[in-house]
Amino acid sequence: MAVRVGVLGATGAVGQRLIQLLDPHPEFEIAALTASDASAGKTYRQAAKWRVDSPIPTDVAEMTVTATDPDEVPSDIDMLFSSLPSSVGADVEPAFCDAGYVVSSNFSNGRMDDDIPLVIPEVNADHLDLLEVQRDERGWDGAMVKNPNCSTITFVPTLAALTDFGLEKVHVSTLQAVSGAGYDGVTSMEIIDNAIPYIGGEEDKLETESRKLLGEFDGAELSHNGMDVAASCNRIPTIDGHLENVWVETEEELTTDAAAEAMREYPSLDLRSSPDPLIHVFEEPDRPQPRMDRTLGDGMAIAAGGLQASPFGLQYNCLAHNTIRGAAGASVLNGELLLEKGYL
Repeated sequence: MAVRVGVLGATGAVGQRLIQLLDPHPEFEIAALTASDASAGKTYRQAAKWRVDSPIPTDVAEMTVTATDPDEVPSDIDMLFSSLPSSVGADVEPAFCDAGYVVSSNFSNGRMDDDIPLVIPEVNADHLDLLEVQRDERGWDGAMVKNPNCSTITFVPTLAALTDFGLEKVHVSTLQAVSGAGYDGVTSMEIIDNAIPYIGGEEDKLETESRKLLGEFDGAELSHNGMDVAASCNRIPTIDGHLENVWVETEEELTTDAAAEAMREYPSLDLRSSPDPLIHVFEEPDRPQPRMDRTLGDGMAIAAGGLQASPFGLQYNCLAHNTIRGAAGASVLNGELLLEKGYL
C-alpha cells in the first residue's frame, strides 16, 4: 500500500517538480497540496502556473489546495515534502514536525543545525540516525531531514568517492543554471549575453554543507570533515544543470586514473530514485555539458570529466541537474530512505 504524502509549497518551481516525480511513484500517493493563503481553496490547476516539461497530472490538477498549516493537512499523511522558501519554512516546518509529521525538506533553513540530518543517501545515509537525537532534544513526534543545496549536491558525491585518499583542500567554481534562482530569480536583461559572478549566500553553503555531509556520526553527535573548502559561485545563461570546476588536494598521491576508477566504482543504493551508476565519468575532455548530460540517470546521476593533474592537485569538472538531483529528486530520494529505514 502506497505511503500517503503531501507537498508543502506545491505551486512553486520545486513543488511542481516534486509533483512530477511523485505522481507516478509506486511507493508514494499524493494526498495533500499546500500553498499560500491566496491559493487555498482553489484547485491545483487554478492555483499553479504549470511550467514543468510534462503535462500536469490529471489526478493532481483537480485536488484542492489548502493553506500551509498543520491544522489544514489530514492527520493520516505519513510524510510531507517541503519546497517552501526559507523565509516561510523556518517557522512552518518545525510546526509540522511538532504536530507529528515527518518532513523531507529542500530549502536551507536548519540545514546546519546539529540535530538535523543533512543527507545525500548514497553519501551519508547513516546520518539519518540523527533523527533519534533530534526527537529527544526537540520533543517532536515528527522529524525533519534536509537535502543540501543544489550546487553542494553536484560535487560532494565526487568528493565522497575520493575520501580514502585523504581530502585536505578543495576549491570549487560553479557555473549555475538560471532555474536555480526560481522563475522570478534572474531577469532576462540580467542574464542574456552575460554571466553574474555572485550568488548571495551560495559560497558559504558549499563550504559548510560539504564538510557536514562528509563528517562522521558516532551515534550521539556529528563531527564535520576537517578539509578546507573554498567556493566561487557564478550564474550563467543555461536553463538547467549546474556545471562545476573542482580542484582537490589529498594526503595520498591521487592520479587521474585512480580518481576516475574511484568515481566509477563508488556505490549507488537500491532505492528507486538512486541512479546506477551514481557517477558517470567521461573520457572526453569536453564533457560533461549541461545541455547534453544533465538528464543522465533520469536527472539523478552526477557526471564527471576533464580529469587532469594540476599544480593544485587533481582537477576535474562535474555536473548535475539542479532541479531534479539538486532539489526535488533529492527530497524524494530522502523520502525513500526514510521509508526504507522505518521512520514512517
